[in-house]
Amino acid sequence: MTPTQSLAQFTAHLDGSPIHYTEAGTGDIVLLIHGSLCDYRYWRWQIPALSPLFRVVAPSLRGFWPEPFQQEDASFSIEQHASDMITFARHLGQGQSIHVLGHSRGAHVALEMACRAPELVRSLSLADPGFRINDEAPSTSVHTRVAALLERGEVEQGLSEFVDAVNGAGTWRQMVSWFKTMVKDNAYTLLSQIREVDLSMDLSRARQLHCPVLLVGGANSPARYGSRLDALEKAFQHVSRITIPLASHGMNLANPRAFNQGLTTFLGTVAPQ
Repeated sequence: MTPTQSLAQFTAHLDGSPIHYTEAGTGDIVLLIHGSLCDYRYWRWQIPALSPLFRVVAPSLRGFWPEPFQQEDASFSIEQHASDMITFARHLGQGQSIHVLGHSRGAHVALEMACRAPELVRSLSLADPGFRINDEAPSTSVHTRVAALLERGEVEQGLSEFVDAVNGAGTWRQMVSWFKTMVKDNAYTLLSQIREVDLSMDLSRARQLHCPVLLVGGANSPARYGSRLDALEKAFQHVSRITIPLASHGMNLANPRAFNQGLTTFLGTVAPQ
């Protein structure tokens, strides 16, 4: 798939709210959950690589493109997005469990989904989780400053500050045009996300999960992500871990071949239903 090729879009109307998604392939379902400022387009290098082996489904979470929120909305939350994905997973799997992968904030949604509906999740993959672990020191948030910039119409500056804070200094300047377009389309979701500053995950919940877990980190990701993966690696009962070389936080885009191979290898070890 080249950057100019479009992904087929579908819409599921569940619980009164549409879920826009793309999918390709047949077989066991792999659900891909994007993070902040992204949508299903984020997975453009995973869908063609994984779809010969799996039915790959990538939704845009509530409030993201193609129907992005333009102002703060109370329905934008980890809890609501997890509820949406639980409903969506039941719709997709028709009673069967599925493989779930989440990146950054999407990893928080994926983990919340697995904790609340473990019977739906056959395996769980978490890439650079975007949540604090129990006693992790609160971060210096850029959310307030970015929100102020967005409200003044300084979208480019606000997005640059947020992306660099999450991924590392200079990241925004190096981003390719399609990625910047996607992020700009979702810019105003940050006005709702400001309420999530420094949300933490209680590891005692993770310890209750019995499904196989894959932890994924970028070799050059900011240190906080590695510390979270260290803690999660100790918490989960059945866990594997991989590091994607030559990549930072957006490891599935920076080194898709290594990311896709690592995920495919892990999924191949998970027992069929």
